[in-house]
Order: sequence, then C-alpha cells, then structure tokens
Amino acid sequence: MLNYILRRALYAIPILIGVNLITFTLFFVVNTPDDMARMQLGIKYVSPEAIEKWKIERGYDKPLLFNQEKEGWEKLTKTIFFEKSISMFIFDFGQADDGRDIAQEIKSRMIPSLAIALPVFILGLIVHITFALLMVFFRATYIDFWGVILCVALMSISSLFYIIAGQFLVSKLWHLVPISGYESGLDAGKFLLLPVIIGIISSLGSSVRWYRTIFLEEMNKEYVRTARAKGLSERIVLFKHVLGNALIPILTGVVVVVPLLFLGSLLVESFFGIPGLGSYTIDAINSQDFAIVRAMVFWGSVLYIVGLVLTDISYTLVDPRIRLK
Repeated sequence: MLNYILRRALYAIPILIGVNLITFTLFFVVNTPDDMARMQLGIKYVSPEAIEKWKIERGYDKPLLFNQEKEGWEKLTKTIFFEKSISMFIFDFGQADDGRDIAQEIKSRMIPSLAIALPVFILGLIVHITFALLMVFFRATYIDFWGVILCVALMSISSLFYIIAGQFLVSKLWHLVPISGYESGLDAGKFLLLPVIIGIISSLGSSVRWYRTIFLEEMNKEYVRTARAKGLSERIVLFKHVLGNALIPILTGVVVVVPLLFLGSLLVESFFGIPGLGSYTIDAINSQDFAIVRAMVFWGSVLYIVGLVLTDISYTLVDPRIRLK
C-alpha cells in the first residue's frame, strides 16, 4: 500500500508540470505581461515606464519559457514559467497581481466553499441513493416510470435556471432567506440554505439515474438470484446485498468528487455572493490575474490526484479481493 502511494506521488510530479505548462501557455496566448499591466493599472494611457515598473515588481520582466541571454541552466530557470511555477510544488503560491497573498486567500475562502459543498455532497448522496433505491424497489411500476421522466426533465434544465428561479421565488417573492451575501458563524445558515437546496435539486436527475442504472445491473447478477432462492425478501436483497455490492462503482464517482469540494462552486458562489474559492476563481479570470488562475488550477490538479488515490484505497476497504501492490 505504501509503495503504491509513493508511486502515485511520483507520477503526480510530471502531471503537475504538464498542467502548469498548458495553463501557462494558454493564458499567455491570450495575454502578454504588457496587457496584464495595462489592465491592472486601470489607466487609459499607461506610460511604458509604468508598465515596465509593474512587470519588474511582479516578476514578469523576464522571458516566458526560454532566456537566450543566460547561460546553461539559467536559460530555463531565469524565466517567468520557472520562477512562477517551481514554488507551487511546496504550496507557495506567491502574491496575486493586486498584492494579496494567494495562500492566505485560499485558506480564508475554503471555509465558505466547504460550508456549501459539504452539505450538498452528504445530503445529496443520501437523497439521490434513496430515490434510486426506491425506483428500483418499485421497478416496472408507475413510480419507476414517472421517476425516470422526472429525472430526465431535471437533467434537461440548466443549473443556472434553478439558481435564478430559486432566488426569485424563495428570496424575492416569498422573502424566506436573503437573496445573496454571507456571514460567518451560525448566521451563515440563512445564507447557505437556498444554495444547498438548489445544489441538491440541480444534480438530482443525473445522479438518481446513474445510481438506478448501477442498482439494476446488480439486480440481474447471480448472487441476487441465489439470495431470492434462499427466501430472502426483496427489501433485504436490495438494501443489504445489492447496495453493498454496488459500492465500488458508487465510490468511483463519489471519492473523485471529494477534492472538488475544496474548489467551490463557480456559479453558486458567484450568484449568491459567497466569498468562496469558486467566486475567487471567477474574479481572477475576469481581472485576468494569472497568478490566481495558475494557483487554483494547480490546487485543483493536486486535489484531483489525491482523489484518485483515495478511490483506489477505498476499493480495498469495500472489496477485500482487491489489493494494491
């Protein structure tokens, strides 16, 4: 197990370097350091001296990928890519273009993101699996038929519609909760209630249909027929045997999603004015702050790799036949 984790950790290094390189290339295809300076300075006419000063202060005065003026390894190390990327491997994200510390911003904004993402994840998992089991229990009946139609209908509606409709009905029309904003402590509940409900409902259709498909596949296997032949009730077969054996495909989707909890929701946080990592990323893209975008992409890649490792480890806990070598 330890050897496997070490191998995956070593595999992550070239992956993260490649992600950094692709992000760097795509960003600077759109923008040059001069363009970034003009946007950050926010002045109609910016003198070349002001642009050069801004670039020097933030380390954008060097070549992007290759420095022809240097010798040896300095041709690669004395570049924007190397100096901006290598420190991230020790989670030193540096400063944003506006001077704020990125690591500190991530730490402070992670709590609001988790305050939304964790309830949506946990409650959503319970609600979605329960509905899927209910549809399978009453399969080939009107409950299953109309349940599938409802799921398809929910899948066909954009998540943006749920946000706008929820804000209009619950906040503006009924005045049950604030339309946007955030407060720390227990007062955060009134701001998080509507985003959490919308998060669960917006993913209901696709998740329930997926779980239903998994459960139906398990229902046709030999061990289910054996359990029925022993006289076990349909309820015990479904909730004990089928659910237990369906955990591996469920974990494949569930554990990989766990790291995404720490990245926040781009749409929900932006529309509800919640100062999480999702809105932080959107603001960075709008202001073309490469330092923040690069840090968030790197952080997301690390969490995704961690999620894949956790998925493989969780397989061994659910199915003893699987062993990591």
